[in-house]
Amino acid sequence: MIEFGHLSHVGLRRELNEDTYFGDSELGLWLVADGMGGHEFGEVASALARDTVVREVRAGRPLADAIRRADEDIIRHSKQRAESLPMGTTMVALRIQDHRFELAWVGDSRAYLWNGQLRQLSSDHSYVQELIDQGAITAEQARAHPHRNVVTQALGVTDPQSLKVETLSGELRPGQQLLLCSDGLTEEVDDAGIAHLLGQAELSAQECVDHLVSAALDGGGSDNVTVILLRRR
Repeated sequence: MIEFGHLSHVGLRRELNEDTYFGDSELGLWLVADGMGGHEFGEVASALARDTVVREVRAGRPLADAIRRADEDIIRHSKQRAESLPMGTTMVALRIQDHRFELAWVGDSRAYLWNGQLRQLSSDHSYVQELIDQGAITAEQARAHPHRNVVTQALGVTDPQSLKVETLSGELRPGQQLLLCSDGLTEEVDDAGIAHLLGQAELSAQECVDHLVSAALDGGGSDNVTVILLRRR
């Protein structure tokens, strides 16, 4: 049995919530998308990506292919608008079938696995992650870097020929948890804080999500924050 909790909050400093998410146990699909572009463009891009991925997965398309189709739809929609401003979105998406999971992502929305300790499954497509990979800065320094919000990959804005949809697969075992989130959570709550809350077994999945979002708001709520937590009983 998969238990899941979910919540999205506009945060304390934004007028619009450009995040969106989806969860359906019957379809076995969960996703978080963090839109960018301002002037409601981000909101449109994330919603369009969500709807396209859901439609394509329902039609039997593999997860990574569904995300690429979402990229095409955002670019097509953007070209049809009178305004020429680009719009884009990150995405992290998860499919579970027979307790096997497939993860796919673009950008810096994240996926974590909890199996008694916290492990980040996704790798951010971001400027600071490139610096970390090069050994130029530490992960702790990245949290305060002035360009920490600069993504290097996003649906709708990256050249489709260069778009990198990364995937990972594994098994969700009893007692384990999978967390999907926008950077509104990880900007304000470090991994130790996330691990502390996921380790509180007395909390339901929804209660844990509520506490995570509250922690992000208590930390400053500088961005929209969206969290999905899945737990295999």
